[in-house]
Amino acid sequence: MSELSTLYQTDYSAWATRHAELLRAGRYTELDIEHLLEELSDMSKSERRELESRLLILLAHLLKWEFQCQMLSERWREFDGRSWRATIVEQRKQLAVLLRQSPGLKSVLNEAIANTYPDAVDLASKETRLPPETFPAQCPYQATLLLDDDYYPD
Repeated sequence: MSELSTLYQTDYSAWATRHAELLRAGRYTELDIEHLLEELSDMSKSERRELESRLLILLAHLLKWEFQCQMLSERWREFDGRSWRATIVEQRKQLAVLLRQSPGLKSVLNEAIANTYPDAVDLASKETRLPPETFPAQCPYQATLLLDDDYYPD
């Protein structure tokens, strides 16, 4: 086991700092390639998890906005969706920041929406106590609508 490989196991911060130094110096043959590839792969997975997590909350709240609103009738006027609106606004802002910082995620956005939608239906169903069949089988919101600050389903 190399010195850097051992350092990876014992002091991750020092390992990362050392790699930054080696990369800046162009000393590529000294890199701990195995762990470096693992870290780069994990970074991508982490960003993807954040994208899907934020989409899950946004989708669930848009579904609640669209489908539970009909059931609230008179009480809806009192409730007026302030907490849902706040969550929708927050998730859209965080998604915009994430996509600005990691523009490569735009290429997987539609796939992430499709993957996340069934879980959003499950969450919306549990929170509203509406049967899952209440919600569309496929996501009714295009990516552009999901990210549009002015879009709220009827």
